[in-house]
Amino acid sequence: MFKFLICFAAGVGAGLGTGFAGMSAAAVISPMLIVFLGLPAYEAVGIALASDVLASAVSAYTYGKNKNLDIRNGIVMMAAVLLFTLVGSFAASLLPNTAMGGFSMFMTLLLGIKFIVKPVMTTKESMAAVSVKKRVIQSMLSGAVVGFICGFVGAGGGMMMLLLLTSVLGYELKTAVGTSVFIMAFTAFTGAASHFAIGGFPDPGCLIFCVASTLLWARIAAKFANKASAITLNRATGIVLTVLGSAILIVNFLK
Repeated sequence: MFKFLICFAAGVGAGLGTGFAGMSAAAVISPMLIVFLGLPAYEAVGIALASDVLASAVSAYTYGKNKNLDIRNGIVMMAAVLLFTLVGSFAASLLPNTAMGGFSMFMTLLLGIKFIVKPVMTTKESMAAVSVKKRVIQSMLSGAVVGFICGFVGAGGGMMMLLLLTSVLGYELKTAVGTSVFIMAFTAFTGAASHFAIGGFPDPGCLIFCVASTLLWARIAAKFANKASAITLNRATGIVLTVLGSAILIVNFLK
């Protein structure tokens, strides 16, 4: 029962973060499984990434159905993310014990506060005014930055993508989240497959409970987000990220 409650709670946080803000489930699920269930870090990350796959996919489907997904530039950005993740990983291997594990936690918290204090009010009309060529170049460069940081730091991909999509590429919030979860579905699948291939199949109970709970709450959050007004979505996203960022910091403090 305790295992179920922890996995369910982790899935609630991860699902809301994914559906509202394209946040990686690994940022929430991994520390909770490690601290409260004593799972090895590698196994916990594998479960979190597996949970991310379906949650991101169903969120991307919901955003896409509501015309809040930029597939063309999302594919360009995803290719750059995957390539530069390898570059970042290689660069990190050359440096002695670069400790940047808190990057994702602090970024989640700060980004949440940012959405509350300074909401993203970009419209689709202003997005359409940007030339196709400029948008493709921006997507490539942003993907390279996100990929390198993910590979170098090992976390922060979803939050970095959301920040760059809204602040640099000028996406309105719903399209930014939709595009982010579209990319995350593929990157999470790649990560989960490699974790299972290297570390073996994880605890089946934890895997099933986390995947199911994350999927359920991501679906609920994505449906709400696509029906909400821009200002309501900004506030809801900001509150969810601020609460999750604070919770993750506390959980990691307990380790």
